[in-house]
Amino acid sequence: MELIWSARMKGTDDDMTNVLQLISATLMRVVRRRRPGYKINWRKLFFIAAIMTTVGAVLQTFTLPNPIAIWFLLPPPTVSSYKALNVSGQVNEGPPLSRIEQISSLSISPATTTPNSTGSIKSVPSMEKSSKDSRIRNSRRRRRKNVKKGKSDIPEVAPPPPRTDPSPWQRYVWSLPPDEALVYAKKEIKHAPIVTEDPDLYAPLFRNISIFKRSYELMENILKVYIYPDGKRPIFHQPNLRGIYASEGWFMKLIEENRQFVTRDPKKAHLFYLPYSSRQLELALYVPDSHNLRPLSKYLRDYVNMIAAKYPFWNRNRGSDHFLVACHDWGPYTVTEHKELRRNAIKALCNADLSEGIFVAGKDVSLPETTIRNPRKPLRYVGGRRVSQRPILAFFAGNMHGRVRPILLKHWSDKDEDMRIYGPLPISVSRKMSYVEHMKSSRFCICPMGYEVNSPRIVEAFYYECVPVIIADNFVPPFNEVLDWSAFSVIVAEKDIANLKEILLAIPLRRYLSMQINVKMLQKHFLWNPRPIRYDLFHMVLHSVWFSRLNQIELSQDS
Repeated sequence: MELIWSARMKGTDDDMTNVLQLISATLMRVVRRRRPGYKINWRKLFFIAAIMTTVGAVLQTFTLPNPIAIWFLLPPPTVSSYKALNVSGQVNEGPPLSRIEQISSLSISPATTTPNSTGSIKSVPSMEKSSKDSRIRNSRRRRRKNVKKGKSDIPEVAPPPPRTDPSPWQRYVWSLPPDEALVYAKKEIKHAPIVTEDPDLYAPLFRNISIFKRSYELMENILKVYIYPDGKRPIFHQPNLRGIYASEGWFMKLIEENRQFVTRDPKKAHLFYLPYSSRQLELALYVPDSHNLRPLSKYLRDYVNMIAAKYPFWNRNRGSDHFLVACHDWGPYTVTEHKELRRNAIKALCNADLSEGIFVAGKDVSLPETTIRNPRKPLRYVGGRRVSQRPILAFFAGNMHGRVRPILLKHWSDKDEDMRIYGPLPISVSRKMSYVEHMKSSRFCICPMGYEVNSPRIVEAFYYECVPVIIADNFVPPFNEVLDWSAFSVIVAEKDIANLKEILLAIPLRRYLSMQINVKMLQKHFLWNPRPIRYDLFHMVLHSVWFSRLNQIELSQDS
């Protein structure tokens, strides 16, 4: 036993092979010294060595300082799988630090230890560079093979949290009839607890973060939406996921796939969704160059009359708990033939123009217009550059639609090196710097209205971390009921286009830096995720519809 203990004391991290060799050599020296000329019985010797090996392994299993004990007795630390993207996981409580350090010293292949920047020692597996390069090449081949097979390149999204037993509060709100649940939610928002900081929300972006957070939490726990199954494709239930009108299609796709908010029992619903696409309506019914939109609005009118006759829900409150989502420029005009649809239903519209009397602020929802070029990669090119890498003061390029853009070019096209204002981006310019690179290299991105007040450049500016400059009188910005647009954008009146550069240069550097940071923090609220995550664009649109419905609820003075 003394020999075994001395062998262990010489190096607890040595392999068992080295220990056995040491013990065998010591025994042989003892035998030869005491019994010269004695013939060794190797069979007995190996039998004794096997017994000692077994005893040593058992001792190590129940002795903490040795590596084998760590492998057998120490459960590995686990990492929580439900975390949002770009956030490090949390490690569950584990063993003492000394034992974890012993684990980190173990490796399958031989390792060398090198000091890192903090002075601590880290294990570096020694491997041949050629094998590493071959793995990289194989990985690239697999990616190319997947693309050829048509596999989706959509990034993985964190899975939803595991289901837990409902709390007594959740059981209570779920037991309420839909009308009573809305009254309860309105009261709760009115008395929302004060929130100053939140790990998932950035307070400077919001008009009142306390109200938004409480309203959002209540939406997650209460809201149920019924989707009418009626309607023929392609106008109904067939989302268009590509182009500048893709917002309506992405919302339709994600709400019809959703299980948290959607209910199949209309008696439990707080909201009713009319699943039509204004873009598909135009493609199916509009006669080119006819300038006649009445066939489109009549078709939608007949559809609403049909569901009002088939179901009892429209007639209960004349459609005030029904909503539609339309991003086409003609979206507002498709509701004009049905008075109750135009006056009472909640309309989520990209063309949020107050001057035409169709969009009603406070009741209707301003829908962001997003350009999706590749539905498989809706988040492609998202990201920008530091302020020091943005040498251009302001940038715009686009077709000459509407009344504002010709005025913009008249005052600023080829007039100032700091103001890169173009019509369609010239080929000679795009060869040197693409449209996206221009936006990523500019401090301000000009977003003038086209034929209508809305513009996809506003969301593009957020994607490329460029502060948007909105030039569109009578336009209601998206989510204006909860977001403070003065914190991350510049709104310029159409009459002030001639003074545009002076307006931008008058913004102090500290103010601009704050706005640019706010744009970065705002970005996640304007992203279409293939699998929705909290506070993304799908949830923001749904919350605006929910919030609009709550605004229609009148509370008694005692509440």
